[in-house]
Parts: sequence; C-alpha cells; structure tokens
Amino acid sequence: MPNRPWYTLPIPLALLKLSAIRDRLRQHNLHDTSKLPVEAGLPRPVADAAEVNLGARSADGSYNDLLHPEMGMAGTRFGRNVPLEAAVADEANLLKPNPRKISQSLLARKEFIPATILNLNAASWIQFQTHDWFSHGKNQPHNQHEVPIEKGDTWEHERPMVVDKTLNDPSRPAAEDGLPKTFVNTETHWWDASQIYGSTPEMVEKLRSHVDGKMRLEADGFLPIDPDLGIDLVAFSGTWWIGLSMLHTLFVREHNAISDHLKAAYPGWNDRKLFDHARLINAALIAKIHTVEWTPAILPNPVTEMAMNVNWWGILGRDFRKAFGRIGNSEILSGIVGSTTDHHTAPYYLTEEFTSVYRMHPLIPDGYEFYSCLNDAHLGSRPFIDGFDKHTRPLTEEIGFANLFYSFGLAHPGAVTLHNYPDFLRNLPKPNGEVFDLASVDILRDRERGVPRYNRFRELIGRGRVSSFEEITSNPDRARELREVYDNDVNQVDLMIGLYSEDLPPGFGFSETAFWVFILMASRRLKSDRFFTNDYRAGIYTQEGLDWIENNSMVSVLKRHHPELTPALRGIDNAFKPWRRVR
Repeated sequence: MPNRPWYTLPIPLALLKLSAIRDRLRQHNLHDTSKLPVEAGLPRPVADAAEVNLGARSADGSYNDLLHPEMGMAGTRFGRNVPLEAAVADEANLLKPNPRKISQSLLARKEFIPATILNLNAASWIQFQTHDWFSHGKNQPHNQHEVPIEKGDTWEHERPMVVDKTLNDPSRPAAEDGLPKTFVNTETHWWDASQIYGSTPEMVEKLRSHVDGKMRLEADGFLPIDPDLGIDLVAFSGTWWIGLSMLHTLFVREHNAISDHLKAAYPGWNDRKLFDHARLINAALIAKIHTVEWTPAILPNPVTEMAMNVNWWGILGRDFRKAFGRIGNSEILSGIVGSTTDHHTAPYYLTEEFTSVYRMHPLIPDGYEFYSCLNDAHLGSRPFIDGFDKHTRPLTEEIGFANLFYSFGLAHPGAVTLHNYPDFLRNLPKPNGEVFDLASVDILRDRERGVPRYNRFRELIGRGRVSSFEEITSNPDRARELREVYDNDVNQVDLMIGLYSEDLPPGFGFSETAFWVFILMASRRLKSDRFFTNDYRAGIYTQEGLDWIENNSMVSVLKRHHPELTPALRGIDNAFKPWRRVR
C-alpha cells in the first residue's frame, strides 16, 4: 500500500491513504509568515470584542478567531505551504527561461481542447470563488519587470513587455537577506462570500439595500451598474465577463430569497439582523456547493467524490447525519462541518502556493454559442470579447440569464493542460489601453513571489522529485517540448507548467500535485473557520438557516431563480456536469 498510488486502491483504503496524506501535509506544509519582521504594523481590528456581533461575519474578516481577532482579516499576509527558507525568490533567474517564450511554445492554444467532463458554468464558478479567496491588489505602477520580446516573436505591442511588480507588503516593504518577501491579501482569507459582500465596511454598506436585510438589485433583476467602471456593481469585479455577472447576480438573488425566508420566520428581526444571517447562510451554501458539487465534477473519481462528501458530512453520510446528528467530534465519521475548530500547525491564512495551483485560465473558451432554454433555438455565436468588461451588460440583457446558464450548461470549458491557454488572455487589454500576455504574467508571478519550481515543490510537499521530463509526462512530444524550452534541465520547469504537463489520475480535470495542495487547503478553509465548525449550529445560523443549506444545491438555486431551466436540469444531479438539451 505505501508504494501504490491512492487511486489504484479500493475506496476504503484510498480514503485512508488520502487522510494520511492530509495529516502529513497539515504537519509539514503550513508555515506562518506573520512571525517574519513587522516594520510598519499589520492591520488590526478596530473594535473591541464587546462591540462586535460575534454571531455574524465581520466585513473585514476580523473576529473569526476570537483569541486572535486579526487572523484572516483583509490586509494580512499570505501564508506559505513550503518552508520560509524555500520561498525566497531567485531574483537572478526571474526571466529564465523567458516567460514569453514559455507562453508561445508551451501554453498558446493551437486548437481548443475541451474538458468534456464539465460544462462552462464550472469555469465561471472557479473564478467566482477565487475572487472571494485572494487578491494581491493593484500592482506597483512604477516598479516593473521587463520581459524581453525575442527575435521572431509576433508580439505587436511594446517591447520589452512591461509587467508591474506585485505590490509590496506595506508592513515589511523590504525583505531581509535570506528571508522571503511577504505579500498581503486585500480580501478576507475566510470562505465568507466576500466577492459578493465586500471586505470593508464601506463596501458592504454600499451593496446593501438596507431594507429587509437585502442586497441591491434593480427592478429588472439585474445588479446596479457601477458608474465608474461601466460594469455590474460588485465587491470584487476582477477581470469581468458574463460568467461572473451570471453568478454574482444569481447569488445576490439567493441572498434576497434567504432574507425573505428569514423575515417570514422571524417577523420582528430588523434589517441588520436579517442581512447578517442571510450572509452566513448564503456563504455556507456556496462553500457546500463548491465542496460536494464543483469539486466532484472536476475530479470525477469515485474516491475524490466520496472524500468531498466525507469533508462535509462524514463517512456516515448525509442521511445518517440528518437523522441522528453528529457522532462525537470525528472529522471522518461526521465531517469537518460542525466539528471543533483547529488551525493545526500555523495560524489560518491562505497561501501563495494555494493561489498558484488555482491558475486555471485554460478553462476559458474562445467564444460562445447561445441557445434558447425553451426550445434550443440557436441565438447566435460570439467571440469571448463580446462578453468582456463593458460589453458584459449589453450581452446579458440581449441573451438573458436563463439562456446564458443553459448555453453554458451545454458548452465545455477548456482542459487544464498545455497548448490550451486562450489567445484572448495572451493579448489582454488593460483599461488604460495597454496590452499584456497573462500567460507570461502567470509564470512571472510565481517566480516573483518565491513559489518553488515544479520539482522542488514536489519534494517539499512530499511527492518526491522527478529525474526526467518523461517522469512528468508520458507524452513524448510534450517531454521533448519541455526539454527544449527548459534547456534539458528538469529542475527549471515552472510549477504551473509542471501542473499542466502531468499525467492525470483517472477522472481528474487537473493535476495530482495541485490536488495535494487542495487536500490540505480545502479542508483548512472549513476546519479553521468557526462559522463552519464550533459555530455551525442553530444558535448562530437558526434552524431555518441550517435547513436551507442542507436542502439546497446549485441545481435548486438555478431552478428557484430561473424556473424555465427546469426541463434542461431534469435528471441532472450536478449543475457543473454537461446538461441535457431541450427539444
């Protein structure tokens, strides 16, 4: 058993092996950057615990951990999944090999490679989630990397390609010799739907209607328009496109439906109390959807599907827990949700390596085919840019949300693999008119932030090093391409390139090395959060809230707000798997 891959074992033994891997990662791969020197002061909660509503999520993420109220709040540092001494950026080799060469030779989409296990809503979903989890904020406009444009490159824009450096940690603007740089997360580190609600009190107030606990929505069911950006008014817009607009609007509507449900049950509650409870419930429903629906859709292996259900409900299962409640505090028997909070070997913060393994831009398609959810009539074809940035609202109004969800349900995203990075993102326009290659930037960001390269990373998380390109991939053409780009040095392969190159376990939509980080951090986002552990109870959520989370799924959310999708969702148990066509 020790030498056999977990996915070759019978399911019970495979689950035991995954549990052992997670325990080892918890012991060795959580590293605390907050202990590094502080020169200018990290953010601190502004209120005393006596002034905080401890039964509600705070805007900035403070007071989740009541003994350390600053833990996980917006503006605090990213942690690491590798030892701090291994996270020092190799400044001399930041541009070796040239990130632009890697973009051209290994990432550029030759032809669209579909991920047929998924539908396009799955691609929208993961960006919707990462906008909740992390952002390094605006980059440094006057401190830049210069990426060379080599002879024969068809790049039509500025030469060299200029890339703003990641914003320095304001508490520690200059890293000491031998210690890694640190960077801060502008969003809360918690799984609290901050992309919907915001990570500052000012943003939360801006997005609330202040009536019956609800969020702002226009009479036509659309979000308000941000007058400064010309897109939907949201807490975190990022790189805005129709997929994000669809999900932001859907879960603002869901928040308001929860508020109505709570008001009917508790007519005496005021606006603030309704809002706080609706946010708790909505955020937990989103976390559940990601855990037991999105993840099994992109990793459709019987072991991983059961593992995700065990994370939420335990090995005794949903029906047992619903009938009898928890059996003790065991994560295995009754799940993480409702167990005792535990940060394991480091305070809770999301990590730079977690950010890295969620670089999944190949999921984005080149364009769209739109169909009617009523009769499957073809409504037109559009390139991706027609649903991007300020073009988003006109297209959503033209096609309609129900038709958009249906069209996405029929379409496949791209596979997370080499030669499948969309050309649009490799020629991405900034609001100021400049253009950059996001594939090159993805490579550069990992190097700049001290994320180890692929082989060293494997070693540090306990997977072991490879000695040849053929150990990364059994595809001889890919091994040859890697060898050429990396000058026959397997130790220079970038983490993202190694992840995209690996042979996948059966049924996997992304690499096993990325999955190991996921094993650790997916559990951690639940286990460290008191609102998913100690305070996941009726006294905080209300019984109506717990029932709402338990009894709903992505399918039921879609049907509630777009009942015309019901025929397309008939027989569909997972909204992120391909849908049936209506006729």
